[in-house]
Amino acid sequence: MISIVIPVKNGGPDLRRCLEAIRAQRVDGEVEVVVVDSGSTDGSDALAASLGARVHRVAPEDFNHGATRNLGASLAHGDVLVFTSQDAHAEGDDFLARLTEPLRDPEVAGAYGRQVAHHGAKPPEEFFLDYLYGPEPRVQRAASPAELSMETTLFSNVCSAIRRDVFARFPFADDIIMSEDQEWSRRVLLAGHAIVYEPRAVVRHSHDYTFAEAFRRFFDSGVSAERAYLPDDPGARRTLRRRALRYPLVETSWLWESGHRRWIPYALAYQAMKFAGLALGTLHARLPRSWSRRLSASPGYWA
Repeated sequence: MISIVIPVKNGGPDLRRCLEAIRAQRVDGEVEVVVVDSGSTDGSDALAASLGARVHRVAPEDFNHGATRNLGASLAHGDVLVFTSQDAHAEGDDFLARLTEPLRDPEVAGAYGRQVAHHGAKPPEEFFLDYLYGPEPRVQRAASPAELSMETTLFSNVCSAIRRDVFARFPFADDIIMSEDQEWSRRVLLAGHAIVYEPRAVVRHSHDYTFAEAFRRFFDSGVSAERAYLPDDPGARRTLRRRALRYPLVETSWLWESGHRRWIPYALAYQAMKFAGLALGTLHARLPRSWSRRLSASPGYWA
């Protein structure tokens, strides 16, 4: 059995689209959907139940990216756990089959799929997702902490699959503000497992953040960086910073060559906000806790 776990809060039409795409999947064996709803006020819990999901409700203040997914997994019955988000939907009816196929290899702990932007998304968002989740498959390994990087630990619960026996030994961290997926991949990689990126398993998923929202989200990413994707080696950290600074140049080149030149000023300003949030987040231990609470997209974490 495949169990699909979805944290939900006020999912609206996105949630309906997500669940209907799941119902359309062609896959061998039984599929169940477990929704953990954290205080929806728009009827998302009732909608999920009407579309065949099992719904478990938690208080909004109890939501945590890792702990809530752990709860959903504990309620599920499948030997394969698939995690997705309410604002993502499968692009084809073979998404589940493609995503779970790599788990047949006992060395593979988890697999994740490709994210492409929603139709009508801003060109910078389209480029960002294609930059992270391109068309080429890969197998990620890291034999030592020195081999950890943003690339080797990349793993996303927007569309991921994990073997139940692995998850029993490596649940998500329940005390991290975000990036619980990359913190998880870091641990399983160092334990000798492999992670597979399967680009044929495609979901549409993108965000239209304001500058302030982007800053706050990347501040939280910076807070979790040391436990998720920030390398232990100082040289590797410098390499990561150089790549982060190089990204706007690559993006600008793509915007110019693809005919989206009017988006260049927006993209540069947007990347500056993201970089500033990320940099401040990595320094959160030096900031007053009250400052972190104001800068974060998850103020409840700092309570």
